[in-house]
Amino acid sequence: MTASWRYVLAIPAALAAGVATWVLWRFDPNLPGNLFPPCVFLTLTGWYCAGCGITRALHALVHGDVLTALRMNVLAMGLLVMLPFVAAWHAGWKPSRLQPVARLFSSPWWWGSLMFGFWIARNLPWFPFTALAPG
Repeated sequence: MTASWRYVLAIPAALAAGVATWVLWRFDPNLPGNLFPPCVFLTLTGWYCAGCGITRALHALVHGDVLTALRMNVLAMGLLVMLPFVAAWHAGWKPSRLQPVARLFSSPWWWGSLMFGFWIARNLPWFPFTALAPG
């Protein structure tokens, strides 16, 4: 993809991010009857999926409540912290010291193991795993 197309696509992406931020700031997903859909997996099984709590975490984050955001979905918040580094990497910043980490993070096996492990761990009924459940 050429640099000019990246700029053309960045405009609607930034607009969508701005609208999503406004919606998350304006509407509370913790209230009954909110406009956000419930987690289908949680509704069908009663267990948390790896993504459960992300909407509530982002709502807390746009309101400046980092601790609540971490309690809702610590994995998603950790991955959000990595986003500027991923963007810098794709923009051309590639220090040789980070090559092994980049290889690890580009592995689908690593991501699959991380997601599956988090999914299982947050449903285990004893401490410290109960702290991974949203809320």
